[in-house]
Amino acid sequence: MNTLDQNAPGWPGIPARWTSSAKSGVGTSLSNKSRVWFTLSHGIFNEIYYPRQDQACVRDLGMIITDGADFLSEEKRDTSSEVSWLAEGVPAFRVVNTCRQDRYRIEKQILADPQRDVVLQQTRFIAREGQVSDYRIFVLLAPHLGNHGAGNTAWIDEYKGIPMLFAERDGNALALACSAPLLKRTAGFVGSSDGWQDLVSHKQLLWNYSRAENGNVALTAEVSLEADTGEFLLALAFGRNTAEAGNRARAALQDGFNTAKIEYIEEWIQWQRKLKSLDKDNGDDRQNYYRVSTAVVRIHEAPNFPGGIIASLSIPWGFNKGDNDLGGYHLIWPRDLVESAGGLLAAGAYDEVRRVLCYLQTTQEADGHWAQNMWMDGSPYWNGIQMDETALPILLVDLARREKVLETADLARFWPMVRQAAAYLVCNGPVSQQDRWEEDPGYSPFTVAAEITALLAAADLADIHNEPSIATYLRETADVWNESIDRWMYVTGTDWCREYNVAGYYVRIAPVEDVDNITRFQECIPIKNVAPKQAESMACHLVSPDALALVRFGLRAASDQRILDTVKVIDALLKVETPQGALWHRYNGDGYGEHEDGKPFDGTGIGRAWPLLTGERAHFELAAGHIEVAQQLRADFESFAGREGLFPEQIWDAPDMPERELYLGRPSGSAMPLVWAHAEYLKLLRSLRDGRIFDMPPQAAQRYLTDKTVSRRAVWRFNHKIRNLPAGKILCIETLAPAVIHWSSDDWNTSGDVSSIDTRLGIHAAELATGPLLPGNQVRFTIYWPGAGHWEGVDFTVVVIPCN
Repeated sequence: MNTLDQNAPGWPGIPARWTSSAKSGVGTSLSNKSRVWFTLSHGIFNEIYYPRQDQACVRDLGMIITDGADFLSEEKRDTSSEVSWLAEGVPAFRVVNTCRQDRYRIEKQILADPQRDVVLQQTRFIAREGQVSDYRIFVLLAPHLGNHGAGNTAWIDEYKGIPMLFAERDGNALALACSAPLLKRTAGFVGSSDGWQDLVSHKQLLWNYSRAENGNVALTAEVSLEADTGEFLLALAFGRNTAEAGNRARAALQDGFNTAKIEYIEEWIQWQRKLKSLDKDNGDDRQNYYRVSTAVVRIHEAPNFPGGIIASLSIPWGFNKGDNDLGGYHLIWPRDLVESAGGLLAAGAYDEVRRVLCYLQTTQEADGHWAQNMWMDGSPYWNGIQMDETALPILLVDLARREKVLETADLARFWPMVRQAAAYLVCNGPVSQQDRWEEDPGYSPFTVAAEITALLAAADLADIHNEPSIATYLRETADVWNESIDRWMYVTGTDWCREYNVAGYYVRIAPVEDVDNITRFQECIPIKNVAPKQAESMACHLVSPDALALVRFGLRAASDQRILDTVKVIDALLKVETPQGALWHRYNGDGYGEHEDGKPFDGTGIGRAWPLLTGERAHFELAAGHIEVAQQLRADFESFAGREGLFPEQIWDAPDMPERELYLGRPSGSAMPLVWAHAEYLKLLRSLRDGRIFDMPPQAAQRYLTDKTVSRRAVWRFNHKIRNLPAGKILCIETLAPAVIHWSSDDWNTSGDVSSIDTRLGIHAAELATGPLLPGNQVRFTIYWPGAGHWEGVDFTVVVIPCN
């Protein structure tokens, strides 16, 4: 059958899916003329992004080899692939795909054109059995323009007489051109009339359809090998319309691959030269993970939204995800963004850090917080609020200040952002609606530690900007929260205490109001050392390496027995030993990972171990003075990278499942690369070089570990109504509006009034003279609201108890 100039049948094609998140390469040009990002997996292009990193436009681009009669071999399925960097720290790649039947080899060089929105693949086909002329080579392209596999239109046409393959959807277009003649070309619907179906059935293209409209489409073309050299250049170009894309594709072919290669490599080498030399001890026989990591983090920054760094150019378990999973990981999480900037700061990429701070300032919400995650233009994607994502930008400003990246004028610029974020923290903290792992609300050691140190850092900046009353209030709030950590998150008398012979341990508490959450936990033990009323709201607790953030942020010493006992429990419950080294799970009962049978995460699963946590543990060991252990963990961390140096989000920690490409100690189907993991690695290298934790805020360690500062206050709020007041403490009533506190310590025989003071951070505070009261006394109070002219109408009671 030979059908010319026909619309393809089989509309709209099968439901669209993305592809593997196990990347072997990611790349982009540093030129501001190029707005395209590519990823590699299984020896071919998979997701390609344009005109920004949160907009995937291609599912994959690969080749099929046939002999026209009996033999068919697909690159991504039927070859062994080797990927190497063309130069150290330069994300351009040499890919060698060898047929598993040893009949051919394909050698490629891949990069982005610095002059235009084009990715280039210089290709050489080598016959290992027979001659080049014995084979036929076909290019397969799956457009997914604008983050959608559905609704694409693909067709066959020319640009200025040059045969090309085109696709378009909602203002985005692509064009694929080749330096060698394109013979037969076809457009079809995936699963019914696409070129892959044709080739599998016939070993050649017989269905020459000219157009596939508004569906899940694919484009296929045969590349002429008649010159018998087997060499050709593919140029995949993008634009707002097909004329733009076609123009760029033709121009790229005219300029040629070598011109682009020279410029591309030079721009990356020049950028790498600006960085610190943290790779001096790198051996010649292994990957330079430092230069890989610096490049990976930098690749994920957007030139059209400077300072915006996405979490990953990948869609976890993408082969199981469709158009309803628009976000993938190509979104910006403020937490990951700050962690990424910290890695760049550790490496000496100061301009990039300034851009991140400017981006944070631009995307801060009106009330001072940042969206849980967002598109690059700042539009929220999810609607959760995570308090650490408001705290961490403050710490980044302070770290940049201490590293002398910010001048006085810079600090003046960012102080309003810091002040607004600190105001949000004191008005809404310390409990987060969700914690850093996007799970349940409650107290998290990481979140609370970040909030406390952010308040202390903001206080220093308030002093710099001549706002001493704000500085005092922020420090006193931090003191109250720091003194409450053990009450909130330290447990004793549990079954695990007895099993692991510890006095107690820090936990990651989720006050469970939604009982359905309980079923997600593998281990669910009631907290036994809390008052009955408090226990009612806490059905179970979690153990997490998050607790080590108390050391990372300077709130607890690494030698503190409570920390040492917590480490013992963490290791007993969460540590995994693999042939490559030690790893940790995020927490007991984590459901984010493949199922037991290896099926991809689909909303449920079993959380796997994270290399990122190996880096965090190495920082803890460094703080504890265990330098050799920290160095070994660094080596473990490196061993979890893919062969090309990319760090995954998770590692498969169960027996091998070759049929699912899952191997013990190797990357799972989660995001790869995870930018945060690369940033943690950069910070670890800097910390090991300096002999101290690079990003530890000094304020907390000085205030609580050296000066032993204790809080003089206890705070009562409507969202945190304390019932007990340690003897000697001042009871502070905090409200969100001006108030008069009418109070008594002798059952209303005598009473007094205290007007609140505006802290200028959205909080109004009234301090009651409760310091002389003895245990057993009761403080009763009610509130008059002068703005509204009415009383609260309820008496509140706080009982004075002995001070520990």
